[in-house]
Amino acid sequence: MESSAERRLDSITRHLLLPLQSNHGLQKVVLSSNGGLKHEEAEAVVIGGMVLDIHATPSVPANPRTTTPGKVSYVLGGVARNVAECMSKLGAKPFMISALGLDMAGNLLLEHWESAGLSTKGIWKHQNIETAVVCSILDASGELAAAVASVESIEKFLTPEWIEQFGCNIRSSTVVMVDANLNPSALKSSCQLAAESKIPVWFEPVSVEKSRRINSVVKYISIASPNEDELVAMANTLSGGNVFCPIERESSTSKYSKEKVFDMLKPAIWVLLENGIKIVIVTLGSDGVFLCSKGGPSLMRVGCEGVKPYNSNERLFNIMTANCSPKPFSSLQVSERSSFLFAVHFPALPASVVRLTGAGDCLVGGTISSLCAGLNIMQSVAVGIAASKAAVESETNVPSAFNLAAIADDAKSVYLAAKVIFHQSML
Repeated sequence: MESSAERRLDSITRHLLLPLQSNHGLQKVVLSSNGGLKHEEAEAVVIGGMVLDIHATPSVPANPRTTTPGKVSYVLGGVARNVAECMSKLGAKPFMISALGLDMAGNLLLEHWESAGLSTKGIWKHQNIETAVVCSILDASGELAAAVASVESIEKFLTPEWIEQFGCNIRSSTVVMVDANLNPSALKSSCQLAAESKIPVWFEPVSVEKSRRINSVVKYISIASPNEDELVAMANTLSGGNVFCPIERESSTSKYSKEKVFDMLKPAIWVLLENGIKIVIVTLGSDGVFLCSKGGPSLMRVGCEGVKPYNSNERLFNIMTANCSPKPFSSLQVSERSSFLFAVHFPALPASVVRLTGAGDCLVGGTISSLCAGLNIMQSVAVGIAASKAAVESETNVPSAFNLAAIADDAKSVYLAAKVIFHQSML
């Protein structure tokens, strides 16, 4: 595979600054060093945890200090692993960098990875490693009630030295996704390797506590995908104090409008954008997603200028570009000034919920795989939401297979329902 330092973060920046055009197409190309256009294939690199999840779901309301009847299952997990598996089942070939032990949990994870035909070269395997395990107690609706995470091995063994061995993969990738399970030095090393070749970096916060690790690497981050609480924690960390508070919902039945929710989250979103993150994707569960950037509607044309699609990627690209042409947003005031905050709301899809633990990871995986296939950020987020719907209807964190036709249909309905929710100056 031909490597390329031309898949650059500044290509994203250039697209953010392009003037609107009445008829812009989506091109599956990258700029070559002499300004010409060429088609290329590339892989995304995913760096982070591979975890065995133990899910305990009570069949009756649980009582403290006693056992409760229910179902206990082993589920292959880890944020980075889930993202990479989702990508692979949508036709991408991600390169995974992680660490596993030679124990039962590690063997289960590794066997599944090998059976999917994915590379294990970036996965450090050693008898001294205790594979990361997370035990989660879910409520009857599939929501997480409590969990205990034994993931120290990810921080201890997924070191800068191990990651740096795969610098060639990182420098030739389309995008690098890092999850915040990495220790701060490994996180920084990963981001710096990508920055050397101006490869876009996607930061997945993992949890409220670990989301604060954004502080030391924010200057390298192109895209971040926090939920509401992670967004607030990241904004507070970058602001140096407890300036922002999570949204308080008085009860499970109280529901704010999407406009009200955005108004409450807007200051925190702006902090992330002011600190250099190009795109913020705020996940809202059943309330959908906010896609945010500085500037204006040229955000709709942003993509990881990418690769010549293959297999399912090419089919997905063709379906999505045929059915979801770029939105013109012609009624908007045309302004690409950096003082403007531009935000689009994407609705969630109705689903028959089995479990919710893989939804966010499949949203990220679906979005990244679509970007790598050549779709723009709007189309890619729509695919991500469609993939997350399939995930919540599955017993596993990532469905055993995706029905591509159903994904495309669901993505189309999300894409067509997306609405600009804010486009104003923040001055």
